[in-house]
Amino acid sequence: MSDVKAIDDLVVKYNALKAEIGKVIIGQQEAVSFTLLSIFCGGHSLLIGVPGLAKTLLVNTISDALGLQFKRIQFTPDLMPSDILGSEILDENRHFKFIKGPIFSNIVLADEINRTPPKTQAALLEAMQERSVTVSGHQYKLDLPFFVLATQNPIEQEGTYPLPEAQLDRFMFSISLEYPSFKEEVEVVKNTTSNISKTVNPLFSSKEIIEVQKLIRKIPVTDNVIEYAVGLVGRTRPKSEQATEFVKLYLDWGAGPRASQNLILAAKAHAAIKGKYSPDIEDVKAVAIPILSHRIVKNYKAEAEGISISDIIKSIL
Repeated sequence: MSDVKAIDDLVVKYNALKAEIGKVIIGQQEAVSFTLLSIFCGGHSLLIGVPGLAKTLLVNTISDALGLQFKRIQFTPDLMPSDILGSEILDENRHFKFIKGPIFSNIVLADEINRTPPKTQAALLEAMQERSVTVSGHQYKLDLPFFVLATQNPIEQEGTYPLPEAQLDRFMFSISLEYPSFKEEVEVVKNTTSNISKTVNPLFSSKEIIEVQKLIRKIPVTDNVIEYAVGLVGRTRPKSEQATEFVKLYLDWGAGPRASQNLILAAKAHAAIKGKYSPDIEDVKAVAIPILSHRIVKNYKAEAEGISISDIIKSIL
């Protein structure tokens, strides 16, 4: 099948997928789109929102609609790395046997990832980057496709452990979930307080998702789009020549090269779901906020003046 035909087919399947997810998830269109984009690119996502905004339900519904195996890990202060990765036990023949942990799944929901200490957070790092885990010196490959979708509650900071920058950088997108509109909330209440249950039909298979990921990587990009993405990331670095006065005034740190890579990958996926065969600058702009927002660090001045990360990114765009 030609790549052009494959992209046309992807548009049809993507729209059907959104409709299927929409049976259960009311609103949150942007969060659903960005989560699906990260999956089509083979990236991980961090979902940030207050309790009750259906973060867990969203991940569960997406994994059902994609026909993928799904496991949820509730992160707590006493969670150990072995609770995620698995551990070796002695069997009846006195041989060590590896019992796989919940990380061995296609989609892993790391619920409230900032509730667990750094030692346990780090257990996810190798899995996210290398798609493998090492236990007692043995390396075990994870089944593909593999995604970590983590959730975080932005209000409660007591008893939490902020994610280290190195781990934040491993997430392709940081997706903020907003409160539903009045109309959406009425719909949510109607649907969740009646005895009607909606079933979500799987529209993809693991193999098809891997094919989509290969297709996205094959999409050609013109040099001017790549240069725009790299320039955009460069403008977030307060010490670089491209940085604006606004950035120098309000940012401590800018985004690294992984942001440039992710901007181009996500722009390719964004173009593909819109039926375009190559991304343009508009596609880069469309994905810039969720890709850059967790990779740049505000200074105390921005905090004091109430300048948000998205204000800074919008000023650069």
